[in-house]
Amino acid sequence: MKPLILVIDDSALVRKYLGNVLQKSGICRDVLVAEDGQKGLDVLRRVPVDLVVCDVVMSRVDGFEFLSQKNESPSHDAVPVIMLTSDQALESKIRCLDAGASDYLVKPFHDEELIARAKIHLKIKDLQDQLRIKNEELGRLARLDSLTGLANHHHFLETLKKELSRADRHEAPVALGMVDVDYFKKVNDTHGHQVGDQTLLAIVARLRKSLREHDSLGRYGGEEFGMILVNADSEGAYLAAERCRQSIERSPIQLDEISLPITVSIGVATTSNPSGETVTDLVARADKALYLAKGQGRNRVVLSETSDLDSPIEL
Repeated sequence: MKPLILVIDDSALVRKYLGNVLQKSGICRDVLVAEDGQKGLDVLRRVPVDLVVCDVVMSRVDGFEFLSQKNESPSHDAVPVIMLTSDQALESKIRCLDAGASDYLVKPFHDEELIARAKIHLKIKDLQDQLRIKNEELGRLARLDSLTGLANHHHFLETLKKELSRADRHEAPVALGMVDVDYFKKVNDTHGHQVGDQTLLAIVARLRKSLREHDSLGRYGGEEFGMILVNADSEGAYLAAERCRQSIERSPIQLDEISLPITVSIGVATTSNPSGETVTDLVARADKALYLAKGQGRNRVVLSETSDLDSPIEL
């Protein structure tokens, strides 16, 4: 899609003239106009403009004030601005650039020069937008596990840290569940790693379906997953973990002609209310509970705070 240009000038004749020049050049899909800097800022807040052509001297909010307010907003800072000035003094040109303008033109100027400079800044803006999108994608990929699309180990722990901080502020409990696939090495050894990967994806799908929208799931490593259960006390965390365990045990995982009965062991630890617990503390307690689940025969949920439960919990 072609870019959008905004022309700011307090002269209706100049606005119309510049709009016609830029529109006829074919470098943009449309030209918006504003009669002063304030109206120009209003347009920027509503519309994703790609380039601004702005007069310096205007009767109300002038070009310098426009630049000052525009550059205070991170979302508008990347929009290039070509300033129009009739002052040929070097100090005036330097002031424009120091104020945040991308370029300037001294009146009177040739239409071709305006178009040429507009093309340059639109090209730079397009390249910067592409780079930003690629950097955002790289940042997203750096936070995700390549197989499952879940938060990777590092990002999962960062999320847990944030949830612990939020739980402390609101004096609300949060729980961590560590999920380990039972005898997963046997799946890889018997059927190969491709089947192993498909099995993990099927397990992730069932876990996601069993958790609430505001809970978090991450791949902790290998066949081990982490679950962050927000606003969940011991009883609620146990029930959530048991629901996840049953969703996997309930029926074999079907992969083409292979039917795999899979189970998981889950260790759960919850914070006190209020808590001063660190990520390391909570992970250590959940890991210990997982170790006990494995030692007690697998395919079960063990709660680190079993003393908090007066009687067994049933779904």
